[in-house]
Order: sequence, then structure tokens, then C-alpha cells
Amino acid sequence: MERLFPILTNKNVNIKREIMAGVTTFLTMAYIIAVNPGILSQAGMPAGALVTATCLAAAFGCIFMGMVANLPFALASGMGLNAFFAFSVVLGMGISWEVALTAVFVEGIIFILLTLFKVREAVVNSIPINMKLAVTGGIGVFIAFIGFVQCGLVIKSDATLVTLGTFTPTVIITCIGLAIIAVLDKKGVKGAILYSIVISSLIGWSIALINPEYAAKIGIYLPNGVFKFESIAPIAGKIDFAHIMNGESIWAFVGVVCTFLFVDFFDTVGTLVGVCSKANMLDEDGNVPNAGRALLADAVATTVGAALGVSTVTTYVESSTGVAAGGRTGWTAVTVGVLFLIAMFFSPIFISIPACATSPALIYVGYLMLGAITKIEFDNITEGVPAFISVVGMALTYSIGDGLTLGILSYVVINILYNLLGAKNAEEKKKVSVVMIVLAIIFILKIWLL
Repeated sequence: MERLFPILTNKNVNIKREIMAGVTTFLTMAYIIAVNPGILSQAGMPAGALVTATCLAAAFGCIFMGMVANLPFALASGMGLNAFFAFSVVLGMGISWEVALTAVFVEGIIFILLTLFKVREAVVNSIPINMKLAVTGGIGVFIAFIGFVQCGLVIKSDATLVTLGTFTPTVIITCIGLAIIAVLDKKGVKGAILYSIVISSLIGWSIALINPEYAAKIGIYLPNGVFKFESIAPIAGKIDFAHIMNGESIWAFVGVVCTFLFVDFFDTVGTLVGVCSKANMLDEDGNVPNAGRALLADAVATTVGAALGVSTVTTYVESSTGVAAGGRTGWTAVTVGVLFLIAMFFSPIFISIPACATSPALIYVGYLMLGAITKIEFDNITEGVPAFISVVGMALTYSIGDGLTLGILSYVVINILYNLLGAKNAEEKKKVSVVMIVLAIIFILKIWLL
């Protein structure tokens, strides 16, 4: 049993400290219960069912991580990946959310196989670090852009494509919420994002209480209750393999799966390494303890999450807050999972949270993710230009997948041309991995066939 569940091997653990660390982590990431349904419902999925599915998937992932990997890492539907699911795949490509869930399910299966056969090390070493950083930074810009649009601060313009919107109550509430996050985070207050959502929601609901008709026009409604359990039946088990059977659209499906896999793969690896490094949990060789089991937990959670009806489940960087509070074992993650189970019985509150209250969370998470680009070698043209194209492309094409496609294609083309025409000797030639070349070929086929 101890080999199967390493959490049972813990000796002399301060359970009270582990539980408090779990509560801390939950408070910093509980915003996903409101934000994830808000984003995925844009794809036509029922918000109530999404609240329950989001909580169930997160609870499963956290408890699985704690029991099997014995690490204090929490999981939930990933920010950025949910935006790609709703805005790029479903709304952008016209693919049904059932097929999009299938892509997530397939990605999870592939991730499981990659983990079991230990292919992850080879893949990680083959992808240039600058491209990994560009993916994180690009998603940050994309998420922030969605937040600006969602609250009305940025609106559509026939002349300039986008322009500054008017300062309506929703925009003002978003600005207040963002200021609250910034001030609280600067002061080191745990759960700054959650506090912002709560305060912004109360402001919005006060408008609905005073003037319901006006509030309805700007998309703000009062909760129709407090306690309620929403069934996941409308979205659970809706896996649809129609695109795999259709020769004309299979390449679009493959491209979506590859993007989900790429982003989830490196986001998880980066989070594990980063959090463990901050907590001094890396071993003498600089490796994450139980890394294989941690990645397996992430992969299984993604597969189960897709079956439940939500987008990719991934390890959260907010786990670092729990680690900072003293969490060191799987009991921290298990605590987070239990709290998610409790939260799913409050769906009326989460459903009624206004978009302008979650927009600050999107903008702030985007800011945090954008910080990755400071590590990109912009002074190295062959590395910096593809990274720049990938980051900017995600926002300007309103598609994470298209930005990633442009980035990888430009990286392979620029570096191969440099090797053929610019490098003076073998030492100056840039190594382009087989994995990158294969990805470039896949993306070329995707562009050609679509």
C-alpha cells in the first residue's frame, strides 16, 4: 500500500500545518470555480454543470496527486487552456464542445503514455527553452486580452479592429478589482484574487439590487439561491470521435490535440520545477521528487476531467503559496481536494458572479504569465524573433494555437536557413531538434489542408 500510495510513508507530519497550507492554496486558486464556467460557458456549455464538473475534476486531481505522488501540488482546469478550448477551438474553428472535449481526452491519454514510457525527458530536452517561455508569455497576453474584452474596456472597431471602450460600471468594477488584487498581493495577502472576485461581485450585485433592469442590460444578476448541487449530466461523458472518423477535419483535430498537449506538457513541467525550486524540494541532481508520479497524476486528471466535461486539468503555480505556508506532503493537496468537493454545493453563487468580477483575475493571471518573457534571449535573433512572433501572434490572431503555429514554423525556418546560409562553421550552426521539425511539418499540413 505504501508503494502504491506514498502519502502513507509520511512520518512525524504536522497535519495542522499541512491542512493550513492546503487552505492557503485553495484560497489562491478558488477563483477558477467562477472563472472556468464563465469561460467554458461561452462555448455553449451549461454554467451550472460546469461549476460541479470544475470542482469534481479539481478534487480528483488534487487527491490523486496527494495520494500517489505525495506532493503538495494542487490541480484544476488550467487558465489559458480553457480560453483556447472556448475561444480558439469552439468559437474560432467552429468545432463543437463535445469534439473539443474529445481532443482534451485524447491529449490526456497521450500524456499518460508519454509519462509511462518516460518520453517526457526527451521531448523536454528537444524543445528550445525560449519557445517554452514564449508559450507561457503568449498565453498570458491572450488571457489578459480576453479579460479586457470581457469587461468592455477593449471593444471592436471597424476602423482599427479594436479600440478603448467607454467607462461603464462593468469597466469600473474591473478596474477596482484589479487594483484590489495588486494592493493585496503587494502586501502579501493570501487569496488576493479571491478577495477581488468577492468584493467586485458584491459591488455588481448591489447594482442589481438597486436597479435590476439596468443591471440585466450590463450582464449582472443576483444569485437565485445559496446551496444547490447542479448535475453534470449535460456535459459528462460527451466524448465525440466524429472528427477522427472524418478525413476532411482530422488535421484540425490533430492540431488541437497537439496544442493542448504542448501547452499542458510544458506548463506542468515548468510549474513542478519552479515550485519545488522555491521550496528547496529538488534533489541533489536538481530533479523533482516523484516527478513521474506527479506528471502521471496531471495526465490522469486531464483524462478524467475531459470525461467529466471540463477542459485540460493541470498543476497550478498557486501551489507555491501552500508550499510557502509549510506544505510539504500530499496531505496539503488532499486538503485542497476536499475543499473543492465542499465548494461544488454552492453553484448558484458561482454562476451569478459577474464577468466584470472575474475579468481582473484574467488580467492579473495574464500579467503573471507574461513575466516568463523576461527570460527569453531577445538579443539572440534566431531565438528571440520566433519567440516574439509566438507571443504576439497568440493575442493578435486571438488564438493560442495559431500563435504557437507561427512561432514553431518561424523557429524552424529561420534556424534552418541560418544554418544553410549564415553559419560560417559547424560550431555556429543552431541545432534544430527532430521534434521541432516534426511539429513544423504537422503545422504546415494543418495550414495546407484547412
